Amino acid sequence: MIWVPKKLWCSIVIAMGCIGLLAVGSARATEKIVIESLGMEFVQIPSGSFVMGSPSDESFRNASEAQHPVVISEPFFIQTTEVTLAQWRKVMGKKFFSRRKGTGRTPVTLVSWHDTQDFIKKLNRWVKGAYTLRLPTEAEWEYAARGGTQTAYPWGNEISCSAAMFGNNPSKGGACVEYHETRDIPVNQPGRVKRYAPNAFGLYDMHGNVWEWVQDWYGEYDTQTVTDPKGPKHGTMRVKRGGSWYRYGHSCRSANRAVAHPASRLQTTGFRLVLEQN
Repeated sequence: MIWVPKKLWCSIVIAMGCIGLLAVGSARATEKIVIESLGMEFVQIPSGSFVMGSPSDESFRNASEAQHPVVISEPFFIQTTEVTLAQWRKVMGKKFFSRRKGTGRTPVTLVSWHDTQDFIKKLNRWVKGAYTLRLPTEAEWEYAARGGTQTAYPWGNEISCSAAMFGNNPSKGGACVEYHETRDIPVNQPGRVKRYAPNAFGLYDMHGNVWEWVQDWYGEYDTQTVTDPKGPKHGTMRVKRGGSWYRYGHSCRSANRAVAHPASRLQTTGFRLVLEQN
């Protein structure tokens, strides 16, 4: 066990596990890092390559999802869940979201992209150089979400209420409201993290529950092979990924892209982090 500064009072636990097949390569062992005081768990995603975007015959695809080869040159650690209310309050203070619905294990929402940067800056000051936390890039997010698959979702090309958290709003169709009620998930809000099965990398709720901010400005893809892309240098809208509890299942596709102004705070949007060891 490796201890980091007392101000955070966290320990980093290294554990070995097994991941699913990558688009290139075979199953490998992976490491986990746990910040115990915050209950934040990060799993190592191996380096590799994949085809980002969606094929022309994928249902509900849009023109911004042009397929192109992407190389992820180095392994990276990504949080196994979305940042929760308990984690947000512990870092930012109890006055933030004190009246927010949900338990401590509910994903934090109503946070802008700028708010995520404030959270990250404060958390990075606390760890004092032990490691650096940030949002994932859009390419890292999709690579991790796919878990070595090229189908619309990591489990196949169709989505059901038992596979991911979506359709939990009766006024917008509510395709899964009755199912969520059987699992004790309140209507009109996200569910607690880890209520659905993880993907091959051990990541929960990459599809549904809440949209997740990523680092990139929105822009069209470079259709040539790219290595560790970080999106445009400038823009007006930030990308978010993964779909949410609010409405349609097809929004949860691995390749689906959504955008929002970086100052917007939405009940459907949260985030998860990437951890870099220094």
